[in-house]
Amino acid sequence: MGFRMGIVGLPNVGKSTLFNALTKTAAAQAANFPFCTIEPNVGEVAVPDPRLDKLAEIAGSKQIIPTRMTFVDIAGLVKGASKGEGLGNQFLANIRETDAIAHVLRCFEDDDITHVEGRVDPVADAETIETELMIADMESIEKRLQTIARKVKGGDKDALDQERLMKTALAALENGKPARTVQVAEDDRKQWAMLQLLTAKPVLYVCNVEEASAATGNSKSQAVAKMAAEQHAGIVVISAKIEEEISQLEPEEATMFLEELGLHEAGLDRLIRAGYELLGLETYFTVGPKEARAWTIRKGTLAPQAAGVIHGDFERGFIRAETIAYDDYIAGKGEAGAKEAGKFRVEGKTYEVQDGDVLHFLFNA
Repeated sequence: MGFRMGIVGLPNVGKSTLFNALTKTAAAQAANFPFCTIEPNVGEVAVPDPRLDKLAEIAGSKQIIPTRMTFVDIAGLVKGASKGEGLGNQFLANIRETDAIAHVLRCFEDDDITHVEGRVDPVADAETIETELMIADMESIEKRLQTIARKVKGGDKDALDQERLMKTALAALENGKPARTVQVAEDDRKQWAMLQLLTAKPVLYVCNVEEASAATGNSKSQAVAKMAAEQHAGIVVISAKIEEEISQLEPEEATMFLEELGLHEAGLDRLIRAGYELLGLETYFTVGPKEARAWTIRKGTLAPQAAGVIHGDFERGFIRAETIAYDDYIAGKGEAGAKEAGKFRVEGKTYEVQDGDVLHFLFNA
């Protein structure tokens, strides 16, 4: 699996420009007026991972299949969205379908690009959207509490659990804190996820800066960094304009262009890595002469469930996983060399798959 990240923000902050760059397409119209993105544009991108290329080279794989990540460019939000202002209702519905939120904040001055609030203040912009999402969550909880009231009176266990979690979330929201700040017990995680609270989603702040600040950031992105640290949220500094230019270049030209700007890698790479960290994701590989392929799982996933990402039959009939750590596979120049070095392992149902593992699953059909 990959994951689905919604690109959100106020109008004219660079969401569609960033989306175009990330997906290397002009599908999202980037224009200087609110709501130029009427329908959410969806684009899939390959997750860049140099390890996959190295594994394929050693194994002589005919095909390389990276894991993929989905970006959703969602219409710009304005104050009052929780009440249906602008395209608010549509915005809120689209964001519910994502795993995480990439909140694009305008951290650049440009008199030619209007700001919907008439000023450039990324921290205030972030607070505007957070407030709208919190209001929407409170209204959603209050409606759901009314819906399950009869079941609660009847002592229904699931309804009682839902009521307890919703009241906990509501208390946090009424105190000005998003739902993601609530500590949820492991036993409650499934019920909690079913609440589909907007402010429970992990947030990654994307500071869209001018070209000159792409490598170092600026005072506005520093203010966002301070806010993100207080919230334990992720942050990435990107120049959407530069990323869009890079997306049109050949790989060698793009590398040279990045070096000239003092950048070591494209913003896409940093954004995906930050997203993976945000959601606690990691990658394992399957390698052979036909193909070298990357698979995304959550950290802590056990071998049978990791096998199930490939096919449900692999999980149901799981016998064992033949395992070689990535570094050992490279050092041994393949499976045979890793075996000779004693780095080939056989793991069972309780094995916790590690990032970079090269795996071969044995199962009963």
